[in-house]
Amino acid sequence: MAMDLQEAKNDEPLTPTGRLFLSPELHQVITGAMGVKDPIDISLVKSEITNFFLTHDYPRLSCLLVRDHNGVEYWRKTHVDVDRHIVVVDSPSDGDSEDAVNEYLADLAVSSPLSTDKPLWEIHLLMAQNCVVFRVHHALGDGISLMSLFLSFCRKADDPNSLPDIVSYPGNSTNSRGMYRRERGGLWAFVKVVWFTVVFVVGLIGRILWVRDKRTAVSGGAGVELWPRKLVTAKFLLEDMKVVKKAIPEATINDVLFGMISSGLSRYLELRSAKSLQEGLQITGVAMVNIRQQPGLQDVSSLMRNNSKARWGNKFGMILLPTYYHRGGNDPLQYLKTAKAMINRKKLSLEAHFSYKIGDFVLSVLGLKAVSLLNYRILCNTTFTISNLVGPREKLTIAGNPVTYLRANNSSLPHAITMHMASYAGRADMQIMVARDIIPDPKVLAKCFEDALLEIKEAAAAVAVAAAATKLLEENVS
Repeated sequence: MAMDLQEAKNDEPLTPTGRLFLSPELHQVITGAMGVKDPIDISLVKSEITNFFLTHDYPRLSCLLVRDHNGVEYWRKTHVDVDRHIVVVDSPSDGDSEDAVNEYLADLAVSSPLSTDKPLWEIHLLMAQNCVVFRVHHALGDGISLMSLFLSFCRKADDPNSLPDIVSYPGNSTNSRGMYRRERGGLWAFVKVVWFTVVFVVGLIGRILWVRDKRTAVSGGAGVELWPRKLVTAKFLLEDMKVVKKAIPEATINDVLFGMISSGLSRYLELRSAKSLQEGLQITGVAMVNIRQQPGLQDVSSLMRNNSKARWGNKFGMILLPTYYHRGGNDPLQYLKTAKAMINRKKLSLEAHFSYKIGDFVLSVLGLKAVSLLNYRILCNTTFTISNLVGPREKLTIAGNPVTYLRANNSSLPHAITMHMASYAGRADMQIMVARDIIPDPKVLAKCFEDALLEIKEAAAAVAVAAAATKLLEENVS
């Protein structure tokens, strides 16, 4: 009894967002898949993890989730038995290795919660596919925290003694306060921030109350998070995205990604819709935005410092991202222009910060059930989830084994489509998880996204050639 009281004194409460991800409506586990070149050495994996806990102090990874008599959740320090966290899957694969991995991950997304009698993480070793699967409960941290932690295990492929470079990407940040500081215009810039914040926050509240997307062939809804899943991978080259980005002044990779999503969804809906859809029909996505003062991946030690501007944990807000259905024959670059204009307005708003604060306020006043319901209604009234995590630029090794790919996804949601893109060493892989009874052909959907990027790239290249020809002509004339 005395020991229990002493342990309780040292317990740490969960953050509001951490509690949200434990609610039945929004129970979320982040899953990362890492391919390696050489066969997996199980004993070496266990040794590396054991050494990690001996030499580092990352409390959440060595804590049990406990609840007091009022049902309030706390973290309690415990001993980590590494063997209980390692799951070895040694069944041979008869077909394509990528399909086998994605099928395994899709099953985990619906039917395999993490056990609460140990810290909320697991590592699955898919021996036949040379794949390491990390499963970490979202209550422990967000994508930025977990990718930063993962990089602390890795070393550069061309310099085995060096940690990966941590590169900041301010151009891709949606930190509104940073955007406001960069804006010139004084009062007018302030007015725009206030205006767009009000407009977008009202839109967010509308989604909670009554506004919802019109039903299409890709719509989900309440209860769809329990339906069986399929998972496929769409693959892109970052160089292709950079070619597209250059076609529009000051465009970012996020602009390109969302333009590609808009075009790809239009392509797929044109294939799947029995009836002609209304031109310009809005299809709304949800994105979780990092709202740390210091954006991008961080050195994991800085995340753990109490005075850090980029603290470990869940530090993000929700924003709505509207796309619009257009029939074939439109200018491919128009998707990029529309996406850039929309994202620029989002950057000027404090929508993400307000959504975070609103959730915190509702939780403190009305409780966990209320804030879970609000977020669940937003998901039910929109169509898809999208995220983009910028990974390392250079090739890496982990425990001396070359890393071939990095991918991420999470537990199923009421959306019939969730898309999570992660970049690594010049490539970007997007995991597309679908409710298979709604979208039975996810490989077709993935191909629509891949073709959309290539089409936009061709249009961008044509614009670049035309611009170069015009410049050359002007020089000859002068």
